[in-house]
Amino acid sequence: MKFLAAIDIMPHKELLDPQGKTVANNLAYVQISGIEDVRIGKHIVLTIEALNAAEAEEKTELACKKLLANLIMETYTFSVSPID
Repeated sequence: MKFLAAIDIMPHKELLDPQGKTVANNLAYVQISGIEDVRIGKHIVLTIEALNAAEAEEKTELACKKLLANLIMETYTFSVSPID
């Protein structure tokens, strides 16, 4: 079976996000107001071949821990769904 894993990786809330800070500081220059904070992260989509959803989730978890996310500076969440 094929599964689609959607992964969101964000910097820890305690850490400075220089990209987000730059965007937040410049929103006024494009006439956008009322936004207090901006955090910028990554969105990754994987197509996974696995026997079942549990195996696809396990592969996704492993990919996040070993390669996709820097666990010292980032957190991640993901969802896995079957592809029809």
